[in-house]
Amino acid sequence: MNEKSREFTYTWDDFNVLRKISNEHSGILVPDDKFDMFYSRLSKRIRLLGLNDFKHYCLFLQNNPDLEFTEFINAITTNLTSFFRENHHFEFLRKKLIPELLKKNNATKQIKVWSAGCSTGEEPYSLAMTLAETVPGDWRIRILATDLDTNVLQTAANGVYLTDGVSGVSQQRLQRWFKKGSGMNADKVKVKQELQRLIVFKQLNLIREWPMKGYFDFIFCRNVLIYFDKKTKQTLANRYARMLPIGAHLFIGHSESLHQLDTGFKLLGNTVYQRIK
Repeated sequence: MNEKSREFTYTWDDFNVLRKISNEHSGILVPDDKFDMFYSRLSKRIRLLGLNDFKHYCLFLQNNPDLEFTEFINAITTNLTSFFRENHHFEFLRKKLIPELLKKNNATKQIKVWSAGCSTGEEPYSLAMTLAETVPGDWRIRILATDLDTNVLQTAANGVYLTDGVSGVSQQRLQRWFKKGSGMNADKVKVKQELQRLIVFKQLNLIREWPMKGYFDFIFCRNVLIYFDKKTKQTLANRYARMLPIGAHLFIGHSESLHQLDTGFKLLGNTVYQRIK
């Protein structure tokens, strides 16, 4: 972007201050190639707040973290997701893991899952569909879905999506789990209450304290670790291990790996890991 065409003065010093704040508060590493993205995403905040330039925004953010930090993080985080993304994970659940859990958890008749970095909700709803279709009706399914960004969490909780956004969902599933909009909402669908009630959406900063108690049967944390440095990845992997019993599974994104990290996980293949110690 040509500096002369910019509405607000924006320098590398400003960018460095902002990405340092992002890293300190969320652990997210911001590379140099996000310079222009920061400008385009944060200009709206500067305009809304009536500030003169990015230098003043940096000061405002530093002086009013409780007021502005959530808006700042919401603006700079990228949320790319889709229903049944990396479908091999859901096939692994359906064919192998869920049948194992039905035997293992027969006494409690409960399956407890965490979708960490759930974005706009497509992942936890995909999990909910997979579980609801394969787990007997007298079992209790509990899915915790967390994200740092409050805007995407609101979208997820609403469960309303454009028809184009559910193009990867089979016609059978669309009929079973979604309600089609009408009138002004004819181009949208809404997740049915039956599915929504299986999920609790909560804001969570992964590098802060986790309030959850007890074990999960498996954890999805996909396309989240790529944002962190090696030390933070190591810390997160160990914390995930502590939330899983021996033998339980962790699913990560196709471009991620726990390779070269000292963790209690063994790679089973296709970015599916199992806790072995």
